[in-house]
Amino acid sequence: MMGEKYTRNIFQKHLFQVFATCLLLFGGFLTAHAQQKGTVKVSLDTLAIKIGEQIQYTISVETDSTSVVHFPEGQTFSPLETVEALLTDTLRKKDRVVLQRIYALTQFDSGTYTIPPQRVAINEQPFFTDSFRVKVADVAVDTTKQKMFDIKPLIQVDKSLSKFWWILLYVLLGLLVVAAAVYWFYFREKPLTEEEKEALLPPYDRALLELKRLETSKYLIQDEFKQYYSELTDIVRSYLEEDVQVSALESTTDELIDKLELLKDAGELDLDVDTIQQFRKILQTADLVKFARSKPSSSVAEQDRQMVQLIVEKTHDALPEPTEEDLLEDMEYLEELVQKQRRRQWYWAAGIFAGILVLGTVFSIVFFGSKTVRDTVFGYPTKTLLEGEWVSSAYGYPPIELQTPEVLIRQEEASLSEEMEALIKELQTFSYGKTTELFYVSSRSMTFKEAQEEVDFEKVIGSTLKEFESQGVRNIITKQEEFFTRSGVTGLKTFGSGKITPEVSSESLKSKYSILSFGGKAFMQQVVITWEDGDEYAEEIVKRILNTLEVKTQA
Repeated sequence: MMGEKYTRNIFQKHLFQVFATCLLLFGGFLTAHAQQKGTVKVSLDTLAIKIGEQIQYTISVETDSTSVVHFPEGQTFSPLETVEALLTDTLRKKDRVVLQRIYALTQFDSGTYTIPPQRVAINEQPFFTDSFRVKVADVAVDTTKQKMFDIKPLIQVDKSLSKFWWILLYVLLGLLVVAAAVYWFYFREKPLTEEEKEALLPPYDRALLELKRLETSKYLIQDEFKQYYSELTDIVRSYLEEDVQVSALESTTDELIDKLELLKDAGELDLDVDTIQQFRKILQTADLVKFARSKPSSSVAEQDRQMVQLIVEKTHDALPEPTEEDLLEDMEYLEELVQKQRRRQWYWAAGIFAGILVLGTVFSIVFFGSKTVRDTVFGYPTKTLLEGEWVSSAYGYPPIELQTPEVLIRQEEASLSEEMEALIKELQTFSYGKTTELFYVSSRSMTFKEAQEEVDFEKVIGSTLKEFESQGVRNIITKQEEFFTRSGVTGLKTFGSGKITPEVSSESLKSKYSILSFGGKAFMQQVVITWEDGDEYAEEIVKRILNTLEVKTQA
């Protein structure tokens, strides 16, 4: 009996040892497996801040050095806003690492907010952190020391003309450069060259100067008698044609002598017979040299030059003094020449300006496109809006933050349907333009009389579309999809097209619209935009507005 009992005790003891060993091995396996997966810890430096202060939200992950870890990205801490995410720190513990990322969070409205659980992935295995409640307090203001004032009403601010003045300055500078170039090349009194100064001399003085230059030439030294006599006869013939008013350049020797004798017989030229005969001999010698290749001596050639100079002097002395009428005619002739030269200069200047204008226009059309050039020159409304100074502001309560090309003006409360009157407690509307114009944008914030679990977007959107119809929009086509703001707030986007008749035109135009709707239990926010279909400038404006749109999720 005692033996059986002893044997049973021994068996139970061994069985217990085996069970304990298995339990220890299983526990070690679980511990090792958990360590291989990793652990996630979260810490906050505070759970209570004032408006605008920041919370340091730290996520620490301990895992194997070969693991891939994904931290939260973007605005996943809403309703708190992520100011920045600091770089991940890495600490090593033997064969394991500790990864750490710090997020700076803030909030600009007072109240109590819940930071939602954050998803951290280790080797694609998700881990979720705990949620935290954070209290945001108002900044205390001592009204006994700080004097309070009423809110000032909205005032109309004149549009900034800074860009206009810059454009005007560039245009004036361009015109100034063109005017300076035209003046420099065409109207500036340039220094006269020697040839121009000589051409302005009287015929008598010019003939003497040319004869003096012929005297110092190298024609006779180089036996170039043909060139010598050609210049000699051209000088005297040009003088006679200009000063004596006789066609000498195209006349033969005999014809020219006959014309001079006729002038002498008529009493218009007081020359003696010997002078005329000497002139005949010189012309005949020149003809022989030029056509018969005769070669007189250098002394004869020099004597002929001296005789021509004497003939020019005698002819000048033999001419009658000019009358007042002759002088007046000469002055009128000179004045007419000046006027012709000035007109020619103006024609050149106008041609250059027109050429620059045409070339600039052609280059601009090729480089920028005809539509862009036309819209820039004549000023297309939406292009002016797009390129103007944009305004960033928050409208209504709950506030809607967005950038617009113009400030949205507060509108009088519009008449609502009975159904909407029963729902809405307060409606604040800010807008620019009209739905029947080329571009329109409005911001609406409404609070309901009773809190609702889910906002009936369809009812409010239907009321907005009825407003479109009442303002003349026809053939409205409607589509819907989800819309996400920069911070990740989800809303409903209602968009489509319709037909409008602008106030400045009698023709119908196809327009497009977008209605962005957001809301909570006791409020709703709405942004409405309409624009002309196919207007690329308006498309850019809409894209920019939607990229800057932000709404508050707490009323």
